[in-house]
Amino acid sequence: MPRFFVPPFSGEETAVTGEDGRHIARSLRMKVGEPLTLCDGVGTDYQCEITGFSGEEVWVRVLERAPSQSEPSIKVTVYQGIPKGDKMDAIVQKAVELGACEIVPVAMRRCVSRPDEKSAAKKTARWQKIADEAAKQSGRGILPQVLPPMEFAKALQRAAENGPVLLFYEGGGQPLSAAISPDWKTVSFFIGPEGGVDETEVQALTESGAITATLGPRILRTETAPLAALSAIMLLTGNLE
Repeated sequence: MPRFFVPPFSGEETAVTGEDGRHIARSLRMKVGEPLTLCDGVGTDYQCEITGFSGEEVWVRVLERAPSQSEPSIKVTVYQGIPKGDKMDAIVQKAVELGACEIVPVAMRRCVSRPDEKSAAKKTARWQKIADEAAKQSGRGILPQVLPPMEFAKALQRAAENGPVLLFYEGGGQPLSAAISPDWKTVSFFIGPEGGVDETEVQALTESGAITATLGPRILRTETAPLAALSAIMLLTGNLE
């Protein structure tokens, strides 16, 4: 069934507008009486039927509303050292599919890519669009957010203020099965760029209380590590069942 995100609304009717409205009317050629699913982006799904069209607006009536069944029980924030090229595009897309609630690009010491303010704004807008499309495709109940690139010190402070923090580090650490608690409701984790995590960053993270963890004996690429970490976290917290 087609699925679209709309702003939160009250009442039994609402309109789908803009690009989604055009897509429903012109590309999908849906008709009055056909069903579709709306999501308010904050965790509620609405089973609806189309009641009419007005230009590029598609009017629907709510038949049933319920909490989204697709959201994981744990809120995961990915702090990703900014990689080279277009690797961040794939990281954002797959991280959203796997259940991340936030992705934060981080300017770390060994990052080669360091976009200026104007470039960073354009990249963030593109990454957010990729995240939105991935959320629609994968049936998410929220629209995960991609934050603008952030300096490491600010990212570390932000992560430390929001629950447990993990560092996945090529230098080794605890097995993830021992590092994570299945009772956690939130977790943040850091992944280094192509050159890895600098020793000073490792020290800052551990001094702030971060748990150093491993993803096994193989060294994973920067675009592979966050996806492996997310998959493992979701499995260990019962979110792949």
